[in-house]
Amino acid sequence: MRLGLALGYWGRGPDAEHIALAREAERLGYSSVWTAEAWGSDAFTALTWIAAHTSTIELGTAVAQMAARTPTATAMHALTLDHLSGGRMALGLGLSGPQVVEGWYGRPFPRSPLTATREYVDVIRQVLRREGPVTLDGRFHPLPYDGDDGTGIGKPLKPITHPLRADLPVFLGAEGPKNIAQTVRIADGWLPLYWSPLRTDVYEASLDGVRDGFRIAPMARAKVCEDVAEGLLPVKAMLGFYIGGMGHAAKNFHADLMARMGYEAEARQIQDLFAEGRREEAVLAVPDAFADEISLVGPRERIAERLELWRKGPVTDLLVLAPDRRTLRVLAELNG
Repeated sequence: MRLGLALGYWGRGPDAEHIALAREAERLGYSSVWTAEAWGSDAFTALTWIAAHTSTIELGTAVAQMAARTPTATAMHALTLDHLSGGRMALGLGLSGPQVVEGWYGRPFPRSPLTATREYVDVIRQVLRREGPVTLDGRFHPLPYDGDDGTGIGKPLKPITHPLRADLPVFLGAEGPKNIAQTVRIADGWLPLYWSPLRTDVYEASLDGVRDGFRIAPMARAKVCEDVAEGLLPVKAMLGFYIGGMGHAAKNFHADLMARMGYEAEARQIQDLFAEGRREEAVLAVPDAFADEISLVGPRERIAERLELWRKGPVTDLLVLAPDRRTLRVLAELNG
């Protein structure tokens, strides 16, 4: 199991520690570093800045939002950064949810998310292979565009720039069982939002038929500390926000996932509290047990025991979220 560093997206502004953490992770032998985006900083610019300050570590987006760009624009970002970094780019994509897609990007959330995702990946693969002009008779991403409001003179185009790698790895952030099963078929890797080494059966059916070389790369918050309860508070805060605030009460993929993982009543309670404006109570309502099993928190000896559970399962890349330098170092030592 390889280790990666997940830096997420910016809060109020750029984090001055990100470059230092990325360089330290590279020095310690971490295999990858990942950026993200929500509705603030974008994933690619920050990743390019990191690329300029590192030399060997893989550079990934976890995730870049599909609604933010057409698939050809995303392919342009990926092939450009792959060239600039000497072949270190890994493209992680996510569909996001209706509130973000429609509220931030001003686009309709696709009524058939699996089809929209499949078309998006198809176009990106065509660009990277550069075997001919990119075309797709698609429902969501037709190329050339053939809508009634178009001119009708769109021309199929082949990328001017020769991609460095036709097989640049594509990852998908997927939560629903059918979406995960499709990810196994069309992508090179999967970016689980929540992964519990105690509940791998939740994903067993969706992962049936995984081929050799397919990467499973979940994110887990990590913190070497003496007080486990205190160390779990940021994990619970994150879960409270994602479960309660990132999605409509009737359509929240994160809450649905928590429910499938055995915490349905707790997920609905968190949603209700958050909707009522009782955000602190929503965070406190996150069960310590759930926060604990999807993270690595506590003294070194405790983390060592729990890390073994992650290593025994199908995870190929553990993406460590929000660590300090000491935590980075300890995990590198424990992972050998």
